[in-house]
Parts: sequence; structure tokens; C-alpha cells
Amino acid sequence: MNIQQINRSILKGLFLLLALSSCKKAADQFSEPYPVSTEDLGIKMDRVKSPQPSDGGAGTEVTVEATGMIPYKDQLLFMFNGEKAEILEITESHIKVKVPESASTGVLSVAVGDVIVFGPTFKVNGLVNPDPTFKVPNGTNGPVMQILDLIDGKRLIVGGFTNYNNKGAIRPINRIASIFGDFSYDPTLRSGKGANGVINSIIEYKGKYLIAGGFSGYDQRKENISNLTMLNKNGSIDTIGIHPFRRSDQMDTVKYVPRLNAGTDRAIYQVYKQPDDKVVATGGFEFFISRRYDQPNRQRQKDTVLLDSIRMPQILRLNADGTLDKTYRFNVSANEGLKAANGPTRSIIHTDAKNLGKVMIYGRFNSFDGNSAANIIRLNADGTIDETFKPGLGPDNSVYTATYNSLLDRYVITGLFRTYNGKPCEYLALLKSDGSLDESFVPKKFNGPGVSFAKQLNDGLIVACGYFNTYNEVARNGFMILNSKGELAPGYNATGLFQGSLNDVIETKSDDNKRALLLIGSFDRFNNEPVNNIIRVVLE
Repeated sequence: MNIQQINRSILKGLFLLLALSSCKKAADQFSEPYPVSTEDLGIKMDRVKSPQPSDGGAGTEVTVEATGMIPYKDQLLFMFNGEKAEILEITESHIKVKVPESASTGVLSVAVGDVIVFGPTFKVNGLVNPDPTFKVPNGTNGPVMQILDLIDGKRLIVGGFTNYNNKGAIRPINRIASIFGDFSYDPTLRSGKGANGVINSIIEYKGKYLIAGGFSGYDQRKENISNLTMLNKNGSIDTIGIHPFRRSDQMDTVKYVPRLNAGTDRAIYQVYKQPDDKVVATGGFEFFISRRYDQPNRQRQKDTVLLDSIRMPQILRLNADGTLDKTYRFNVSANEGLKAANGPTRSIIHTDAKNLGKVMIYGRFNSFDGNSAANIIRLNADGTIDETFKPGLGPDNSVYTATYNSLLDRYVITGLFRTYNGKPCEYLALLKSDGSLDESFVPKKFNGPGVSFAKQLNDGLIVACGYFNTYNEVARNGFMILNSKGELAPGYNATGLFQGSLNDVIETKSDDNKRALLLIGSFDRFNNEPVNNIIRVVLE
């Protein structure tokens, strides 16, 4: 059995130990994950009793209670979360070891040949630690998609949750919450029942808020909304009174409907306000939808609404009044939008001065607007293809995520690709602004399905997460921080198991003014500890 196979076994063992510890904390000993192993060897380690000390950095000498190891002292391999440690002493009652430089928080184990025996967990101290000043211990019960900072110091948080820090246990907080600057809950937002589906994106717009996602209702309004609507500053939906179509024998009345008469047939992923107050929206949609309140539908029934739809795949622009901007990516003669990509896409809408209004589109496609394109392309602010973005052959397979650092003028992409423009580049790549590969960054070998998200910080460090358990043959259980060359950044990779995926990494400060990162997404464990989709960590 090689180290990678051992690492995989250790990861499975860690999951089992976590499950066992939550189910039966009072037990003196955990049941064996592989009962035949210890019976054959006679080795026993106490999984309940903490090692001494229970935490420490590289070089720390650690004593673990254990029996039955002396017969195997010349063949024994001791590991901290899969990383081999120097053995200092073996006795009848304990083993003393030294924490290796590459260790991370996780389960201790010993291996003799193909047999592994699991022990207690050990916390390896490093430069990344949960922020004790962060006031959201209970997080959310669903994904966090975006956090919008407001001028008054408050924030709006949106996503797929119905509870924020246990404040929605009685009255659900449906997909949008107002929070103070310290992240404590602000109950003054009048969102009522909120959105009935995930909110992916929110922007301030003309003194109000524009929200977009995958929803068909907000608060009491369960009709005339299609993935996009406008909110007043207090969180209520922005409405307008209209005179709907009535038969001649019916009384004329006023009906209140959402003021923004615009939407899509499928989810919107991101919205962006251009300087001229026009709004660009991107997503998985095929059609732009608006409503005719003054004309009957085919049944001519009261309160019925006629829907207008115009084919406008994946990207569109709205005028300030909510009508479709037919000067943007539109074929007037066919009365429909341009073809866009022939496969699923995501996008980055640029807000930086250099690329203002440009849209980088990525996903899995081989043509865009009928032209050859390999999974990645960029558009100018007017919607035309940006010829200055030259990825060449591009990534040879799907791109999952892309992020952009405007200070460093670099993109980081993740996905299933193994080459970029014909050059080896597995799952992770750093790109220059012109779409070419930044070859100073060399990703190493992953063991696992790959990377689901990555973002470069302003100092050049890159935060990445995914479903890998080793990187460059070093145990990294789903989370790592790399330097700008693609190497594990020393001191930043002592954290243990991460489960889930990130939607964003936001550079910020802790309440005591330390450098910190706000991590949001859909994840339930960080550094072996349970968390719920949002956490702030300090970088010591």
C-alpha cells in the first residue's frame, strides 16, 4: 500500500471517527473501522483520550497512549493525517513522535504493511484559524451566494437559506437577511416571506435593490415574477398599480404588480449595473419574459396575464425601465438574441476600471455565436466578442469556476481540464488578462476529482477548495492555500478536513483588526469542525 492509498484510507477513517464521535461520545473506545486489522496486529490506540499535547506546530513532540507496537517497531509508520512522522520512542504503553512540517489537523494513525490502525485526532497549529470574534456561530441552513456591503455599514446576505444564525427558527428568513457590520442579525428588513427560491445575486439600483436567481415569488406575491424583481430599501417588493384587462361586464379595478416587468424562463446567476443604468444579466436562461397586463389571454378570463417571450440565451441587457435592450447582442431581423454558447455557461461581469462592463463566459461549449470557442471567451461591454482575449485552444474540458483579481489582473479557473492551449495544466490554471496561460504558476498533481473553486488574494496567495485529498502527494483534505507559483504556502496548510464548496472568498478584517478571510458557500465542515456555509478565518 502506497502513501496515497494510505491517505485515502485515513480520510475514510476520519469520516467514520467523526460520525462515531457524534453518535456515542460516552463510549470508552470507538468500534474498529476495520475490525480485522487490530485483532491481527494486536496494536491498540486510545481514540478517546487526547494525545499529549493535543495540539501543536511542526516539530512538537507528541505522546500517544498505545499498546502492542513494540513487535513492529522496525516496520511501523506513524502518520499525522496521512503525513509520515519521525518516531522518537516506543514503549509498552505509548509512542512518542514529532509533528512533521507537512502535517495538518486530522486523525493520527499507524500502518504496518497494508494494515492501518486509527488513533485520536490532533490539531496542528498554523497561520489559518477560525476567527473567535466572528459572531455567526450557527451560520445558515443553506448556501450563501453573495454579501452586499451597504453605505450605512449594514450588509445584505442572499442565498438558498431559510435561517441565519438561528434567528429564523420560528419565522423563516427566506433567502435574504439584513445584518449589521459585525454580522449580527438586523430584524428591521421587511422581506416578509422572502423569495421562494434561491437568490444568486443582488445589486443596489437607483435607490433600490435588484435581486436575481431562481424564484417565482417574493413575500405575498406568488405570480408575475420570473427570477428577477426589484425591492424597496426596506426589503418590500417594489409594486405599481395597473388596470388589468376586464370584460365589458366586469368592474374596472386596480391591481398591484411588481414594477419591474422583466424576467427569464430559467435561473439568473449574476446581474450588474452599467454606468448608464442599464443592467446586464447572465444565467442558464433561454428566453426573456415580460407581461401584457392590458390584453386578454386565449381564455379571456379575468386577472389573466399574457406573457411575451423573446429568445435571448444566457446573456441580456435591460434598459433602465426594465425593457429588453435590443441594441445589445440582438438580431433585429430575426427578433431574437444572438446564439451565445452551445452548452452550459457561467460568467464574470467585470466591474473594474480596466475591463468595465466586459463579460468573461466559461463552461462547457465549443462554439459561441456560431464561431469556434473552447469553453472560455470574453465579450466587450457592447456584447461583441473581445478579440484581445486570446485563449488559443483554451481548456480542453469544462470550466467550473472563474474568479478575477483586478489588482493583479489575473483570472483563476478551475474545472475538469487537463491542458490549457495545449499545455499541461490539471484542474487549476492562472490566466493573464489577455486569456493566455500564466506559466509562472504550475499546478501540482491532485489525488481526487479536482478543484471546485479558487481565488487569488491581493498578495498573490491562492485559496482553493474541492474534492481532493492530496496535493503534490501532501495530505490536503479539500482546502489549501497556494503561493503564486502553485506550491503549498508554508504555514497556511495546517487546517484539517473541509467538506463542501466555496462561492466566494472575501478579504476583510477581524473585529480586532487582524487580516481575515470571509468564506461563503455551501460547506458544513472546516478544519474538522462543523460549520454552516459561512465562516471568517484570520491569517496570523
